[in-house]
Amino acid sequence: MNQNWFILMAGSPEGGGSGYMLVWFGLMFVLLYLVLIRPQRKRQKEHNQLLAELKKGDKVVTNSGLFGTIFAIDEDKGHVILKIDGDTRLRFLKNSIAAKVDK
Repeated sequence: MNQNWFILMAGSPEGGGSGYMLVWFGLMFVLLYLVLIRPQRKRQKEHNQLLAELKKGDKVVTNSGLFGTIFAIDEDKGHVILKIDGDTRLRFLKNSIAAKVDK
């Protein structure tokens, strides 16, 4: 195989190819940021806002798919007590609330 071809693929012996490699790494990082990191941060910010706005009487659904009405909120422990049906009350972590349910 021709060794000149290998030199062209690897970059010049003077090191001119390393600049292009840094540009490619930079472009890959920007692409990953725009596709993965930025949308995840936006979703996390929206979820934190939802959790901060929760109040007694809100109808919610948990990550496990359980629907209920908020009976009490314990901010110190990060717990929420949901009233499910009649006198049935269950304690969940506040972070496990997925969304509010419209009436």
